[in-house]
Amino acid sequence: MLRIVLPKGSLEKATLELFADADLGLLRSSEVDYKASIDDPRVAEVHILRPQEIGEYVAEGLYDLGVTGRDWIEETDSNVVSLGELRYSKATTKPANIVLAVAEDAPWTAVSDLPAGVRVSTEYIQLTTRFLEKHGVEGQVRLSHGATEAKIPHIADAVVELTETGRALRAAKLRVLDTILTSYTELIANPTAYEDPAKRHAMTQLHTLLQGSLEARGKVLVKLNVTSVDLDAVIAILPSMKSPTVSKLFGEDGYAVEAVVPKSEINILIPALKDAGATDIIELPLAKIVH
Repeated sequence: MLRIVLPKGSLEKATLELFADADLGLLRSSEVDYKASIDDPRVAEVHILRPQEIGEYVAEGLYDLGVTGRDWIEETDSNVVSLGELRYSKATTKPANIVLAVAEDAPWTAVSDLPAGVRVSTEYIQLTTRFLEKHGVEGQVRLSHGATEAKIPHIADAVVELTETGRALRAAKLRVLDTILTSYTELIANPTAYEDPAKRHAMTQLHTLLQGSLEARGKVLVKLNVTSVDLDAVIAILPSMKSPTVSKLFGEDGYAVEAVVPKSEINILIPALKDAGATDIIELPLAKIVH
């Protein structure tokens, strides 16, 4: 039913891992194959292409559904429907930022300080041009095919670059002058396909699986038993998504308690629960959380 396009390159590994976690694992002949399939009746075909192109292809109707960054949707000014952000990226769960950066010792402190004819190197030609025009700056925007931060000072006076951590910019002794755009990975749809009730339903179901897998990351299920005497003390230190589930144990003066908790806290939490009176503590991994 759905023709899907996924990103090649820096987002590829994280995207394929997410689809596998969502039980939508890709099948392809090799890691360099641009064609794939998903063993799911809602998916007709899958292609893996550069994220720079995905917004345009989805907007044109070559694909019904795609995954790409907000940065490339804005750069190509693609008319697509966003089903929602997928909070993952190549390195972290934080968004990436498109920033305008200059040398640490540059005299400018704001975009409006940039002189006429300022040389700007970037992959994001359209975004950068619109940004400079918005701030009344006449610049020379040139396409960079990589190593953009290395273009200062001999080739460019400023760069517009995508960064998650800022590490490369700091290493190149650059200073961020302004943030142009905050970009998450998004699940996008062709507007015409989205208006088809059957396709929209299929899109929504796939989004549920993907979002449920992301929600479960970094969380575990904790189950335990506790007597009525110690119940309040255990509940007081037990974090949960809403409130813990508490059930009376059959034939005993005690309760079974379970809650979803952050994995990062489990090394502190389990001993604390035991100290508070909990017994039979079990930690279980989670695959999906669907609200």
